[in-house]
Amino acid sequence: QVDVAESGGGLVQAGGSLRLSCVASRSLFSINDMGWYRQAPGKQREWVASITSGAYTNYAPSMRTRFTISRDSAKNTVFLQMNGLTPEDTGVYFCRARVINSDYWGQGTQVTVSS
Repeated sequence: QVDVAESGGGLVQAGGSLRLSCVASRSLFSINDMGWYRQAPGKQREWVASITSGAYTNYAPSMRTRFTISRDSAKNTVFLQMNGLTPEDTGVYFCRARVINSDYWGQGTQVTVSS
């Protein structure tokens, strides 16, 4: 069992930046990988980026140039740095912890980008 909690969302103007945080209830080294997903209004949830227990990172192709996933293992926290935001980035951003075959999701944090 893993509890995760996201924070850092908010309202930002186009071209701005936000850094999202996701705190896990256990060591990141005991979690196979942590991922960020987002869901825009009226659309399906989509994968944004992931980081493994060994710190290997992977990104959805459309996010690679503007988003960066990182972690602070001492604080059991994963970050998503988002730069050059556009209104199309608006949505709820979710954190997901994967342990073996089980996924644990947070409640999400709202990101709104105004034009």
